[in-house]
Formats: sequence, structure tokens, C-alpha cells
Amino acid sequence: MENILVPHRERTIRRMKAQQTVLCIQDGSDLDYSNLDRCEGLGVIGSNQTGAKSMGLHLHSTLVVTPRGLPLGVLNAHCLAPVSRSEADKRRPCDIPIEEKESFSWIVGLRGCMEVAKEMPHTRLVSVMDREADFFELFDEQRRNPSVELLVRAKHNRTTTEEGKLFDAVKQTQVRANLRISVKRQSARPKKSKQKARPGRCARTAETSVRYKQVELRPPDYHKDKPPIVLWIVHVVEDNPPEGDEGIEWYLLTTMKIESVQDAERCLRWYCLRWRIEDWHRVLKSGCRIEEAAHQSAERLKRSIAINLVIAWRIMLMTLMDRETPELPVEVLFSDLEIEVLNAYAKKKTSSYRSYLEMRCAW
Repeated sequence: MENILVPHRERTIRRMKAQQTVLCIQDGSDLDYSNLDRCEGLGVIGSNQTGAKSMGLHLHSTLVVTPRGLPLGVLNAHCLAPVSRSEADKRRPCDIPIEEKESFSWIVGLRGCMEVAKEMPHTRLVSVMDREADFFELFDEQRRNPSVELLVRAKHNRTTTEEGKLFDAVKQTQVRANLRISVKRQSARPKKSKQKARPGRCARTAETSVRYKQVELRPPDYHKDKPPIVLWIVHVVEDNPPEGDEGIEWYLLTTMKIESVQDAERCLRWYCLRWRIEDWHRVLKSGCRIEEAAHQSAERLKRSIAINLVIAWRIMLMTLMDRETPELPVEVLFSDLEIEVLNAYAKKKTSSYRSYLEMRCAW
């Protein structure tokens, strides 16, 4: 899988070097292959209410986009076959090394961004992540190598070096700005073994209040030897959500200095682009139908996934560019050979359709 992605990764890095700032969006997605009874090397990605296990692979990847949301390519991707924890393992979660946890994938992705950052000293890399990445070890990793900035949606109401909790501390500050945010429609999701149930949400423009503050987070008890983490937090809350609809409320933790309303607004705008990777996963599953692949080993599945990761990126790129600049010439995205093949295919389809119509008319 890694070798298949090498040429695309090299082109992605070249495109990144041409930008002043890039957003490296990380996320994970489960790929369900429960229908492949004879496929070797799959892991347990969940279970239903009856206890039946779902078999598949967990994909964790980094998609790079510009600050305006144009996808530049896939920087990193790897697939894991999750293994259920043994009943004999009585260790507390805090006693398990981070390297043995599924959350270690976020650190691996961050290290990949740090490695690439060495090649582009004039490009600013910002790693954007959702709530699953809100754990101490990730922030501590960035502190040791601050070549990549972090922008993470907070999940835990942690203890700060001041009195009180993290969320309360920022809520008690004054409102710095009122901003309008475009909220995407969200379908309801039932409870799964690893995910909570999610209510539906209608698309709308939300009126929000914005606060921000610098904070020091205390390390957890199992990392008492570490110093506190200094971060900035941006709090965004919808003032008057529609009746019966859960209003948005985000706590964004970042290593970037937030010293003005413009800084907070930019931070919020960049986090909203995190949905690009979810759209990309949707193209991968619905457009490329990667979960319909049928192979007898997980290794072959991974190779197929790697090829389709690039195809899904290109489909999304063409879709977005067509919406923004439909007048662009076809040569921008296709080589001469690709254009020749597509023209031949279009003529074949047109000819087949014309023959079909003639047959219908004759009948």
C-alpha cells in the first residue's frame, strides 16, 4: 500500500511546497468487509447489539488541502486490522502504552507531517483533527517537535493550572466576536459499538458567539512528570439554534497564537475545512465502492484501497474545481493521452445509445 502511494505522495509534496500554508487533515474510517468470509487478515471493527462482530479494516489517512479548501492530495494512509482486547488483559487504560492503542494512529500521522515539514521550510503545516485526537500524548509529541501546528477539537473538559475546568475558563471570558457559520446537513446515526448515537441536523447559517483564551493544561496523573501544555482555546457556540435542533458548540485547541478576532476567525474557518476528508471518504465508499472489493487477503484489499484513494481524491478535485471555475480548460486536469481515451469512450457510449434508439424506433 505504501509503495503504491509513493508517486502520488511525491506529487502531493510538490504541490504543498508551492503554498504558504497547508492544512493536513487527519481522520479515520472503518471499512466493512464482513461479507468476505474467506478473507485472511481482517480485524474486528465493531459489533452489533446481538454481539455479532463486524470484520474489516480501519483506514487512517492525511488529506492535504489549501486554506481555501482545494485538495492537494493524500500525504499518508495506512490500514489496521483491529484486534479485540483479550479478556485476560486486566490493565487499566492508563497503564497501556500509547503505542498499543488505536489512538496511536494520530501520532503516526502527525510524525508523517513533521517528517515532510523538513523538506519545506517556507510552507506552514497545520494538522487539523477531530475530537478523537484530544489526548495528552499528541500535544506532548508536538511540543517536542513544533514544526507542525495543531488544531484539534476538544473532547475532554480538562483541569487547567488555574482554578476550575477548561471549558468553564473560556466560557467566563467576554464575547470577542459574533460570526456566521455555514452548517452542513447531518444525517442521524444510530449507536454503534465504538460510536455514540448522533442526532440529525438541518443545513443552515448559524449565528455564533466566539471567545478565546490562552490556557495551561495539567498533565494526567499517569504523566505527572511532564510539564503543563500551553495552548489556546477558541469557543464557538450557536446563540439561537432552530427548535428541536441541537445547536453547534465547539471548543478548538490550537498551538497557534490567537491574539485577535481575525486569528480566531481564521482558526474556525480552517477547522470547518475538516469536513473535506469526510467528503473524500464518502467518494471512496459511495463513488469508488471500495467496500465492494472482493479479495482473499487483507494485503490485496490494501493495494486496492491505495489505488482508489488517489482516484477518490481526483474525483473530488474535479468536482470542486468544476463548481468554482467551470470555464477551466480540460487540459488543466487531463493529459493528452487521457483526453484521447475519454473522447473515444464518449463516442463509443454515444454510438451505443444511438444504436439503442434506432432499435427502439424500428421495433
